Amino acid sequence: MPCTRAALIVNTGSRTGAQAFARAEQRLTALGVPLVDTFGLRDAARLPETVEAVLADGCDLVVLGGGDGTVSAVVDQLVGERAVLGVLPLGTANDFARTMGIPADVDAACEVLRSGKVVDVDLGVADGNYFVNVASLGLSVAVSRALSHDLKRRLGAAAYPIATLKAYRGYAPFRARLEFPRGDHAAIDIAEAMQVAIGNGRYYGGGNVMSPDAGIDDQSLDVYAIARGRFRDHLAIVSAFRSGRFVEHELVTHVATREVVVRTDPPRHINIDGEVVTATPEVFRVVHNGLHVAVPQASTAARLETELP
Repeated sequence: MPCTRAALIVNTGSRTGAQAFARAEQRLTALGVPLVDTFGLRDAARLPETVEAVLADGCDLVVLGGGDGTVSAVVDQLVGERAVLGVLPLGTANDFARTMGIPADVDAACEVLRSGKVVDVDLGVADGNYFVNVASLGLSVAVSRALSHDLKRRLGAAAYPIATLKAYRGYAPFRARLEFPRGDHAAIDIAEAMQVAIGNGRYYGGGNVMSPDAGIDDQSLDVYAIARGRFRDHLAIVSAFRSGRFVEHELVTHVATREVVVRTDPPRHINIDGEVVTATPEVFRVVHNGLHVAVPQASTAARLETELP
């Protein structure tokens, strides 16, 4: 994969970041990837400024080592740039890497940066905040608050169902309204919603599938709302998360759209790729071909539609 200047930025505070940093630097150098800058950051708050610095330094390949939160933290800096994003999946869920077909093994992910290809992917955006995976409100926000860093570090992917059960107990539903400014759907009202999610990619929440047909280059967002129901109904929905067929359940409303306005009563906080950054009412829209990403040659997640430098 052609590049002239590459930077390696690893979130060493991620689940396996500290151990993988030295290995990734060694492997990329051995593969002939032209590394000019390397950064091991324990403070994730420094990720955006570090990416801005390497872009200003002329890097045309930015290799990020970390989880979905690491990728999400720098999307705002990379959107619309000519630089290509490379991903070393070192987090708990690694849903973006899973969507793109990037292998979890560090050596194999490094090999992608030598022999892979570049594709364009869509992004979601809300209130100026870009996201690669999903934005959600309702129960998922309560889950994210129950999902402590320590819990993820100790239990890995098993932390998600534990946090979900903890948040589910006593959760109060809310009124939700979905409006579609482009006129592709009539407005939808959910009297007692438990959760509303707006997905850009295929995977979220540690391997759950947004819908059977969800993709990251389909120029649309998958929107679903889960209504209040019996516990056994919600268990049935959860059991179908991995296939995406939960959208067929009678308590689930699902549409695909390029733009949606979500209103709730009372107002609800919105979690965007793992961070609570805004609240309802909010407008969500898709940004087509917002990001260049390095993927394996065999990946079918997306294709290159814009010109590289």
